[in-house]
Amino acid sequence: MIDRRALLGGGIALATMGAADIPIAKGRPALARRRFSSPAIERAIAQVRARMGPSPIAQKIGAMFANCFPDTLDTTVEFDDRPGRPDTFVLTGDIAAMWLRDSTAQVWPYLSFCRQDPRLRRLIAGVIARQTANVLLDPYANAFNKDLAEITEFASDDTDMKPGLHERKWEVDSLCNTIRLAHGFWRATGDVTPFGAEWRRAMRLIVDTFRVQQRKRGRGPYHFQRKTSWQPDTAPGGGYGNPVRPVGLIVSLFRPSDDAAILPFLVPANMFAVVSLRQLADMQAITGDSAFAAECRALADEVEAALHAYAIVEHPRHGRIWAYEVDGYGGRILMDDANVPSLLSLPYLGWCGAGDPLYRATRSFVLSDDNPWFFKGRVAEGVGSPHTGSDRVWPIAIVMRALTSEGDAEITTALRMLAATDAGAGFIHEAFDPDDPARFSRPCFAWANTLFGEMVLKVAAERPKLLQTL
Repeated sequence: MIDRRALLGGGIALATMGAADIPIAKGRPALARRRFSSPAIERAIAQVRARMGPSPIAQKIGAMFANCFPDTLDTTVEFDDRPGRPDTFVLTGDIAAMWLRDSTAQVWPYLSFCRQDPRLRRLIAGVIARQTANVLLDPYANAFNKDLAEITEFASDDTDMKPGLHERKWEVDSLCNTIRLAHGFWRATGDVTPFGAEWRRAMRLIVDTFRVQQRKRGRGPYHFQRKTSWQPDTAPGGGYGNPVRPVGLIVSLFRPSDDAAILPFLVPANMFAVVSLRQLADMQAITGDSAFAAECRALADEVEAALHAYAIVEHPRHGRIWAYEVDGYGGRILMDDANVPSLLSLPYLGWCGAGDPLYRATRSFVLSDDNPWFFKGRVAEGVGSPHTGSDRVWPIAIVMRALTSEGDAEITTALRMLAATDAGAGFIHEAFDPDDPARFSRPCFAWANTLFGEMVLKVAAERPKLLQTL
């Protein structure tokens, strides 16, 4: 693992940024130490850097892009290009385990380069194969070890732990991300080789698990408790979560932050499930299973109808908005969390367009002091997470704000904040103090790095003038 802590410096306020103040990122591991190298990705890095303007901020963003965009390939993938079926294990960065959510996000922006690089295509096919095996091992787990023999620190959790699991927190988005990567790969490459009998069994299991967690016939088999002093690390209600009324929504006992949900119908996760189920229905063009496609669409329609019936609330300042969590009884949690799926990320995930009126009202709420997890400081502002406590902004949320924005000024501000808050490392962190970005968590967080790279790549393709005028 690359130790980036030696690269860390101090935070720099936007108001004082000048040519002498911008620490240019120090860089990637040497070529011989990189886990995987893609000529297509290297060309993209060179092309984007060539589009950067001459200002110190633009040059800093270019240098950060050169570090962050290939970070997953440089430092986290373990690729076994075995005959017949490749296998790719993807570390999260500073944790030696593979999350279904993170691994999808980490390789997602590489999909558009797969036609240029057959070996990169096989690497991502290997991620799909590994995710398929993980879902078949346990659809309720969020994170997995590379080998069955590894002993996890969470082996004593009161749940159905088994060899190969790193952590067994039930999060709807884990399974949605598995579908998202498969669908995105198919659309980007036309390659159907990863989608054989095992993959079809895994997809069947995903839909069955969603059905069980609608809890129309009781609480189902999943429960989770952990002996801990950190309350969000364990589920309430004897491990089954707080009560819900079975209205068609899917229970997610944990959020994508890996924190326990307060009300188990996590709204953005259910929206993600609607999108994913329709993507899975589309993929039955590969298998010819029209009955399964119809089942997926019917479940998506049911969840969507329940969202409109139970998850829209009237806010005194913002009008009709989406809640973050509901319970089917009228209870609701009004907030947003930086981790994706989030309310802020809905256009990115394909739930709606950025101009959708209900999304725009919700976005206004999320990016205001009415969201208890939105923080402002001397250097930056943005959405944080209960996972890291008060007064910590997550760069993932700043990036997502730019990815879902319709305005040049907002995107430019996001780029400037990201340039000012890397603490001199040239990489993106998990969370930071918006008054002092040198106070941050997780120096090795590949999801955040790759998502930042995805955002810069999008700006370079769609709004290149912004990179010239930073």
